[in-house]
Amino acid sequence: MTFRALGIVVFGLIVAIGFGEPAGKESGAKKMSFGKTKDGQAVDLYTLTNANGVVVTITNYGGTVVSLKTPDRHGKFADLVLGFDNLDGYLGEEPFFGALVGRYGNRIAKGRFTLDGHEYHLAQNNNGNSLHGGLKGFDKRVWTAKDVSAKDLPSIELTYLSQDGEEGYPGNLSVKVTYSLAPKNELKIDYSATTDKDTVVNLTNHSYFNLAGEGQGDILSHMMMINADRITPVDATLIPTGELKSVEGTPFDFRKPTAIGARIDDNQEQLNFGKGYDHNFVLNHKSSAWSLAARVTEPSSGRVLEVLTTQPGLQFYTGNFLDGTIHGKGGKVYGRRAAFCMETQHFPDSPNHSKFPSTVLKPGERYQSTTVYRFSAE
Repeated sequence: MTFRALGIVVFGLIVAIGFGEPAGKESGAKKMSFGKTKDGQAVDLYTLTNANGVVVTITNYGGTVVSLKTPDRHGKFADLVLGFDNLDGYLGEEPFFGALVGRYGNRIAKGRFTLDGHEYHLAQNNNGNSLHGGLKGFDKRVWTAKDVSAKDLPSIELTYLSQDGEEGYPGNLSVKVTYSLAPKNELKIDYSATTDKDTVVNLTNHSYFNLAGEGQGDILSHMMMINADRITPVDATLIPTGELKSVEGTPFDFRKPTAIGARIDDNQEQLNFGKGYDHNFVLNHKSSAWSLAARVTEPSSGRVLEVLTTQPGLQFYTGNFLDGTIHGKGGKVYGRRAAFCMETQHFPDSPNHSKFPSTVLKPGERYQSTTVYRFSAE
């Protein structure tokens, strides 16, 4: 599923603002240079800080969450998301660390779908399928950023125009994503989009979390609850079969808090296909309003992450393809299952499954969704 060196002065500023100790109790948003892309586009880093000292840094390259620092039960802060110390790490081959994913998050079978009687062809960049928007998805684009902070609510707004035909998708798609850091230690992500031609859209964020702190071992002891009675089972290439299968009596039953590692290596077909968990859970939504999708706790630190969303699905991924070849922040090695992802979404391959919730967006309509990552400690 799935992020080298700036000048010493710039890196020092990053350490001071984004990666060092929390920047005090004054809430707000700060902007600084984060370098340039290989073709010379300027990239910025935005630091959001709330009154509790929680700090989130986001770059307009890929709309990427670069750092997210929260306290444990003793008030000690740690960075909870995998990533890199500088822009160069994100410019190379990396597994979507912290990125905004689109135009279509997750997989589309064989890189093809039919809409309005026309078959569209996408890049086949993952086992013969299209993954996360193709070869140069939203995670590899420089977004236009604007500080839209309000009192006690540091926020940045990112916009991008995905042109008709980009990566094979139809329609000029105008996308807006707003990141806000609320007083209650909530990172809120509001997504919206409009189009001038029928198209398909599925936007998400691909942050890799370790509540003990990034680079602090694996996540197998984290206790996971997912509010879902069913999953969309997949074939060997991780494309949904079209079924909605009950989690009852399977390793996918997280309706009660269970250690991520308790059953992850069971000899079970779906786990074998994913090399662990890499599946879409059908959330138990009662309405289109926010509802609790998942709750994760980390025993040693006491940190808690709750995920609330308006989306119908949640991709739970356990970093099965991290293999120790990536050196992240401070040179830390990211090994297998060093983090988990909680990608709120519509279902994978929905354009090819009429019984799945539709991802079609038409002119005059607005794609809109909200996800909240709420942090606390117990």
